[in-house]
Amino acid sequence: MALVCRVIPCLDVAAGRVVKGVNFANLRDMGDPVELARLYFAQGADEITFLDVTATVDERATTYDVVRRTAEEVFIPLTVGGGVRTAEDVARLLAVGADKIGVNSAAIARPALLDEIADRFGAQVLVLSLDVKRSDASASGFVVTTHGGRTETTLDALEWAREAIERGAGELLVNSIDADGTKEGFDLELVGLMREIASVPVIASGGAGSAADFAPAIRAGADAVLAASVFHSGQLTVGDVKAAMSADGIEVRA
Repeated sequence: MALVCRVIPCLDVAAGRVVKGVNFANLRDMGDPVELARLYFAQGADEITFLDVTATVDERATTYDVVRRTAEEVFIPLTVGGGVRTAEDVARLLAVGADKIGVNSAAIARPALLDEIADRFGAQVLVLSLDVKRSDASASGFVVTTHGGRTETTLDALEWAREAIERGAGELLVNSIDADGTKEGFDLELVGLMREIASVPVIASGGAGSAADFAPAIRAGADAVLAASVFHSGQLTVGDVKAAMSADGIEVRA
């Protein structure tokens, strides 16, 4: 666990708008990504994660103009994922203002992509984005999914995370498809298992429903916590979450 824990709002974007659903389905419009990024920056967010949730499904590139406009408005690290298929895609995203790049489906299809990105840009740029689902078909009880959680693979989530770290991933963004959007709390078992095998920072994602949900994820082994619905709806601010974590003995950035 990191000495200072990060709070990261996530902007799930489709067709240039922030969207949110439950278990990656029934997506609802939640607003303009640039406006929301500006709001969360003002609230004290440590980073912003921008995921184009339909880029891989639609077989189109991430919307670079939205990334550029977002990067111009916030002055904290920006992680961008969705539709990243090549090292050249990474170069273009970094050029328009991204600091880190999340890769999921393309790396599963061609694991050497991770080596190529890490070798060219460094491990600090490469985030393995894992959309994980519970399954009796794998040894760990968790498998990786692709295409925004729509397609279940046979890859054991822990084995894939280990391989990705060996290939150069500098961070794991671990999203529970089962918990996503439910507001019933993070999957603490999943977070703990990832912490056991990971030598790099782990970001817990999926399921946050109240300010009290974040500290348990950190105690389970996460270095950072990521949420979307509770922020987009106005139910919580970044400050609310940091205050609750601090009151629970978790060190956060002021």
